[in-house]
Amino acid sequence: MQYGICHLSTVPLRATSSHQAEMTSQLLYGEHFKILEERAHWSRIRNSFDDFEAWIDNKQYRKIEEDDYFQLEESQSLLSTDLIEYVTDESGLLMPIPLGAVLNYSGKLNHSFEGEKTRPRLTHKDNLINTAVLYLNSPHISGGKSPFGIDNSGLTQMVYKLNGCQIKRNAADQAKQGEALSFIEESEPGDLAFFDDNEGVINHVGLMMKDNYVIHVDGKVRVDRIDHSGIFNAELRKHTHKLRVIKKII
Repeated sequence: MQYGICHLSTVPLRATSSHQAEMTSQLLYGEHFKILEERAHWSRIRNSFDDFEAWIDNKQYRKIEEDDYFQLEESQSLLSTDLIEYVTDESGLLMPIPLGAVLNYSGKLNHSFEGEKTRPRLTHKDNLINTAVLYLNSPHISGGKSPFGIDNSGLTQMVYKLNGCQIKRNAADQAKQGEALSFIEESEPGDLAFFDDNEGVINHVGLMMKDNYVIHVDGKVRVDRIDHSGIFNAELRKHTHKLRVIKKII
């Protein structure tokens, strides 16, 4: 088995080994992974954090030793906490890194970092919403995980990650976690609301807020009303997403 790490700010993960393929997710700086298959120009990887599998351009990662991989596995993540920060390489050049970038391996990449950072842990559940609002107005990008482009399950995963909690990458997989609630009134800020399409497939997720509001991604990260039918967009004066279930993860 071989191992790698993302040494760039954000790197696309593709459904197949092509730059024209769908971007299914991203790696943020410092995320490490197993290399499942290596070809001339592409590798299929499994992200350590959430077991998500996809293809990555071989020019956009660096290989690391097995000992380094397992050391990263055993250590608590050290994350950047500003929307954007910089690491400095050995030549003195700056490289931007986004909120939630992992800094544990930066020294071995010969990068220095002087910004705000934390070893995340959930001290109060309301902190989930405090983190979520940092992403407000971030544009929707399918597969995105950064303040410069994010999708609905990327938002919920990153919010939980920045608070020391691990959930899966896609909405349908996240919906398999946690405890289902019977009514909206039972929910607390930070619980996850899931929504499905006409075929009953879960395809959207957001974070519950106080007073029947939800923060989610629809064109951008935004706050809308939620009721027993689903999300109500006041600007469009209609429901845009059909509520399936609310899950308490923590």
